[in-house]
Amino acid sequence: MTASSNANAHPDRRPRPPRRETLARLAALGLFAVAGGCVPRVGVWAHADALAQGVVWQPDSAHLDLHGDWARLGVNELLVQWLAVDDVAFMAGAGLPASHVPDWTRIANEPWARGVIVGLAGYSDEKKARANVEALVERSLKLVAVRPPVHVTGWYFPVEVDPTWRDAPSLGPQLARLPRPLWISVYDNSNIGGAALANWLDGWLPRDVGVLLQDGCGVYARGPAAAREYADALAARLGRARVRIIAEAFRPRQGGGFRAATAAELAPQLAAYRGYRVYLFDGPHYVSPALVDALLREEAG
Repeated sequence: MTASSNANAHPDRRPRPPRRETLARLAALGLFAVAGGCVPRVGVWAHADALAQGVVWQPDSAHLDLHGDWARLGVNELLVQWLAVDDVAFMAGAGLPASHVPDWTRIANEPWARGVIVGLAGYSDEKKARANVEALVERSLKLVAVRPPVHVTGWYFPVEVDPTWRDAPSLGPQLARLPRPLWISVYDNSNIGGAALANWLDGWLPRDVGVLLQDGCGVYARGPAAAREYADALAARLGRARVRIIAEAFRPRQGGGFRAATAAELAPQLAAYRGYRVYLFDGPHYVSPALVDALLREEAG
């Protein structure tokens, strides 16, 4: 999930037992009711009125001291893009250089990281990552063995897929070697449509692997309504519990590169994806305290 590769309040009252039809609806969403709230199967609280539930962090040497106001939006789960990238690790003990290691203990105590989906080994270059899947799986297994001191709610294998990758089906057997719950990400800049994308994934992706859909709004591949249609098509084919959405919080910058989306640009994405678990990509680069303030003002308005 890189901008470049994708070119790629609860009232204080006594809780009541949920009604049977409510339980059925929550089950369809991959949630179950506990003490008046909704909890994902991985055990992280999910608030129905949250603007987003997760935030993505793409570690690099300039963004290791992770801070943010994302919990004000409802975020309680952190998705770490990778524990190792380009032959450098952000955890010691995995057989790779790890000269700069984040303060994982402090991060684990942040309200926006009550749960952490831990990204494994990858390369920043998409072609290199796809050509070295088996080696990245081997490296990932070493990272799993030294896992960071956080509440792990899942694992993410950071080799992104899209329908133009003809060898993507070969990824399936390799994913079988990794721990569960396991997630991969998918994007579609070719615009083949949600149903076609769902059919393609269902043809080779292991049934116990979840999908993080990159919405494509950051590169103007589609708008929020179309992205929601993609998510619904994936959920219909793969099952609702296996589908979550990456809301791209960036936009192309005039002259090259990317900038943070404005609240007016990002708010429609978050509104369109209500009912899904949504992760902001990415927090330290694009979702500043000022943007959080603006999103909350937009919501209140």
